[in-house]
Amino acid sequence: MNRQVICTNHAPAPVGPYNQAISASGQMIFVSGQIALDPNTSEIVGTGDVTIQTKQVMTNLEAVLEAANAKWENVVKVSIFLKDMNDFATVNGIYAQYFPADTAPARACVEVSRLPKDVLVEIECIAVI
Repeated sequence: MNRQVICTNHAPAPVGPYNQAISASGQMIFVSGQIALDPNTSEIVGTGDVTIQTKQVMTNLEAVLEAANAKWENVVKVSIFLKDMNDFATVNGIYAQYFPADTAPARACVEVSRLPKDVLVEIECIAVI
């Protein structure tokens, strides 16, 4: 299996021992969970505002996908981690702007007790190109 690290300055640098994404055999892209970090400042955006945070997360995911030569339509699986399941409708509304219902990827959404840097949402995905 060929394994390639995907890295872009247009998404936040990892805050631990992991990479933004890994391409496996040039076909599968495993994108690490993205949080609402501004890639230019490494600061959290939208503290306490799930709408702003979700938009930043999607922007970060898109940057990593683009660095791997993938697009939203290549995404086959998404995992969403929420600090509060009461934010589900808000996050889902923003998410739906990127994935039309008829072609949306498989997805899981779970509430967790805490996320890195105390953000409200984290999203990871898998794409196939």
